Amino acid sequence: MLAAMPPPSTTPPNQGEPRIADPLGAVVHDVRATAQDAAGRPARPAPVVRDRDDACPGTLRLHTADDGRLARLRLPGGILTVRQVNALAAAAERYGDGHLGITSRGNAELRGIGDSCGTGLAELLRHTALLPSERHERIRNIVASPLAGLDNLGHGTLHPWLRELDALLCAQDWTPALSGRFLFALDDGRGDVASLGADVTLLAQEGGDTAVVRVGASTLRVAAADAPRAALEAARAFLATAAAAGTGAWRVRELPPGHEVALARTLADAGIPAEPAPVPDAHATAPEPGTAAAPDGTYAVIVAPVLGRVTSTQLRALAGPGGEVRITPWRGFVLPGFDERTAHEKLRQLHDAGFITTPDAPWAGVGACTGRPGCAKALADVRRDALPGPGGLPVHWSGCERRCGHPHGDWVDVTATPDGHYTVAVRGAGERQVPMEQGELAVAVAAARSTAATGPARTQATGTGTGTTTR
Repeated sequence: MLAAMPPPSTTPPNQGEPRIADPLGAVVHDVRATAQDAAGRPARPAPVVRDRDDACPGTLRLHTADDGRLARLRLPGGILTVRQVNALAAAAERYGDGHLGITSRGNAELRGIGDSCGTGLAELLRHTALLPSERHERIRNIVASPLAGLDNLGHGTLHPWLRELDALLCAQDWTPALSGRFLFALDDGRGDVASLGADVTLLAQEGGDTAVVRVGASTLRVAAADAPRAALEAARAFLATAAAAGTGAWRVRELPPGHEVALARTLADAGIPAEPAPVPDAHATAPEPGTAAAPDGTYAVIVAPVLGRVTSTQLRALAGPGGEVRITPWRGFVLPGFDERTAHEKLRQLHDAGFITTPDAPWAGVGACTGRPGCAKALADVRRDALPGPGGLPVHWSGCERRCGHPHGDWVDVTATPDGHYTVAVRGAGERQVPMEQGELAVAVAAARSTAATGPARTQATGTGTGTTTR
């Protein structure tokens, strides 16, 4: 059974990564809805109204948790040099709990930071170009297709877009007004990060000369050379739209009806030629652990840490001949620049170091929030209770109903409840009930992971939170 509930936390809600949304697309913790409208149909939620500033943590604005202070490092596109990886390993050892947490946006978190360690941490990050601007560090939220340029599925590298967009964000006086949750996605055309619910999305087009920019329901085609500037102007237009709406919206999806971002007019005013474009396909597919062959004959190694956390020793083991490490929005790592033989050797080394290296590994697709004892809102030690096993659908273990860091698309939701149990549900396109008797949590989770989310029903199964395992 789970331990008694901890005392209430003074931490504002929505401190972590994106929360689960209700069936009508609103953020659960920010809306209220009546049960039915006049016709007896489910009523749409009221618009999101924000009555406070965004308190999302950063590198300089640390969050106080039950296990010490927390720093969230924005890593545009998840791209790091080996020197920066080693700096993060040193930071984890010197200032944190010896681990680095990977978020669902390809960012990094340090936990267990002492009260007097913030200045030293900031200095270390400045010296390795991980903190290029103190005013802008919380708004450098950019995810990118992690295999861009490393296989034959997309339309080339995204590095030029990443560098230009990051530089544009850091050069403007107005961009710090964006929420720490406002998200840009740069997709190489395969549609992977385009499905992650970003506020502004750029998608490379075949041939490399054009790009699609998407904001809310608006989708326009621009010249590829104009794409980063178009993304910046879209963010500026969002701030103006949010100010006019007066609801304090942090994200595009929080804008009330009648207050859509006027993308076409915005780009025209900025002198960026644009034309209508169809909505592109998007599929939230994580790169599978293993190797990938690049067009230039090199190979990339793809691995993932168990439950999204790595030790400082594991971090240092990621160094490869390409001089680069990419963190994915699915809490994995991509290491480019190997030849075929050394790629397989590296994969074996990382397996021995404790990484997930094959798609059928027991911990593949299993995620968890921080849970107890680090989070005061958690009702369970989900990292202890989380179970490995065969998968299909990814599964996410949550310590409370906020479900911090849950996956996109179809996924299995395992959530702790105040009565010492877990609920299990399949979320996404639809949900199916998972039959479960008392104490059969592992059986229910395994059944849910092998079940396609195709039906509209929203059903749940409940079991005790007594799953035990060693890892």
